[in-house]
Amino acid sequence: MDVVTADAYLRRIATVRPAAPDAEALCALQLSHLRAVPFENLAIHLGEEIVLEEQPLLDKIVGARRGGFCYELNGAFAALLRTLGYEVELLSARVCGPDGLGIPYDHLALRVHLPTGPWLVDVGFGRNSHHPLRLDSAEDQENPGGVFRIAQTPQGDLDVYRNGEPQYRLEQRPCELRDFEAGCWWQRTSPKSLFRRSLVCSQLTETGRVTLSGRTLVISDADGAREERVLDAAEILPAYRTHFGIELEREPVLVS
Repeated sequence: MDVVTADAYLRRIATVRPAAPDAEALCALQLSHLRAVPFENLAIHLGEEIVLEEQPLLDKIVGARRGGFCYELNGAFAALLRTLGYEVELLSARVCGPDGLGIPYDHLALRVHLPTGPWLVDVGFGRNSHHPLRLDSAEDQENPGGVFRIAQTPQGDLDVYRNGEPQYRLEQRPCELRDFEAGCWWQRTSPKSLFRRSLVCSQLTETGRVTLSGRTLVISDADGAREERVLDAAEILPAYRTHFGIELEREPVLVS
């Protein structure tokens, strides 16, 4: 990523270039990203292609001011962090669900190496930690997103817990972006994929979270209070524009 693109990315997430690639700046960058770029799977339901290469991801997230899901969000964020001087590795994870662990390459997260140790950075997991998490600590780590804990498995993987519930299992072997292409294809096409069966756009706000799931708009605050309303057809595109800054020509429709 060149300097011009990096500056455009920083404007996209409403922040400035950090003075140094340190832990404090990393925390600010992750929070800014979560508050500016929505987690969304609209491409699947708009019939758009998802290309796991740096330039197409930047064209979508920075140029078109869209969001994406884990492969896109963390893939693009990794490129920005590297340009800012961070040492970043892509890690594969399997998401914990009611039927156990998901498929291999189910989720993409980032490991960032700093002089203070390794950190887990993730801007692509919906409701998750607002701040980076220490990967070398087994202690509880608390932030506005919940209480998080990272535990090593007997096989050497890392389980990430939020409020006592397992979220995903991280493999520690570094990956390349292209390694996630099969997982991304499965998420887009399999009838078993949650992303295939749901339509969601969600973003952290300074006071809580806003989510548009199908035609249901949910606005919540930090204290847990929530306002929920089903929108009519004429309100959908304005809602994407108002709450997420996303300009669409037509309403995404859940694929069968």
